[in-house]
Amino acid sequence: MRGQSPTSAIETRPDLNGLACVVLGGGGFLGMNICAALSAAGATVRGFGRRPHFISSMPADGWFEAEFNDEAALSAALKDATHVIHLLGGSNPATHNSAPVEELSANVIPTLRMLEACRVEKVRRVIFLSSGGTVYGPGAPVPTPETAPTDPISAYGIGKLAVEKYLGLFHHLHGLDYRILRVSNPFGPFQNPGRGQGFIAQAMKRVMGNHPIEIWGDGTVVRDFIYVSDVASAVVRSVAHAGERRVFNVGSGRGRTLTEVIESIADVVGHEPVVRMKPGRPSDIPANVLDIRLAQEHLLWRPDVAWMDGLQMTYDWLRSQSD
Repeated sequence: MRGQSPTSAIETRPDLNGLACVVLGGGGFLGMNICAALSAAGATVRGFGRRPHFISSMPADGWFEAEFNDEAALSAALKDATHVIHLLGGSNPATHNSAPVEELSANVIPTLRMLEACRVEKVRRVIFLSSGGTVYGPGAPVPTPETAPTDPISAYGIGKLAVEKYLGLFHHLHGLDYRILRVSNPFGPFQNPGRGQGFIAQAMKRVMGNHPIEIWGDGTVVRDFIYVSDVASAVVRSVAHAGERRVFNVGSGRGRTLTEVIESIADVVGHEPVVRMKPGRPSDIPANVLDIRLAQEHLLWRPDVAWMDGLQMTYDWLRSQSD
């Protein structure tokens, strides 16, 4: 980027023309938004996974409907792909602790088979969305840099970290390039509150329906929330990235207590909710805020969507679905 200031480099969207991206989990919340961002940047985009709930938003360049452990379908989807974006895997750390074997059988083992298929198909790079909220553990400094110790306290976090390590192994053994994005807590359109995913989507939907919000703990847990389009733009930049660094935090860099989040949701929806507090869970880290300076410096990325703007767009989308 010689001759460009850091600000102008960030504002210039990468050109992905000529690249063929396969999004594993393209029919989910993150997948829908990432497929759209990759297409807008010029890439050819194919999706893989279970049938999307929002059919009209499926990738235009092809869809492979299959389970993650369907090796034949996966190999077919990866044919001629240059980049793979790996989003598949569970999304609830607490439930995975009750059945840790599921984390291995449903996520880690199929990922190893996928990496072998990428090697065979000569995929250039795998972009893996890991979990910035679970891989570091409760003893990490806040805000948490990528160099912090990784001591997850959930089977979900251990599974994410295992995939990170296997990516490093495949790079060492076979030269398969990769980027790891440790994402905080995304929210926004296509996050389905009925599936128990995403505190903001669930809380907002309950306020809209005049139902009480249930939270684990006393509301002082601190989380780093990021609007989904900012996550998608980080993925686009990780596809185009030409540097040596491979692990990046992707978050807002700002922490908010669950009580503060509920207050903001009440401002957007227009009335105060009833809040019911339940005992805290052992898988919950008291405070998680990501240090995002490496992504800003090396990916030339930054979160652009303001907190209240993101909540308003989420509310508008949820209302459109209700209508």
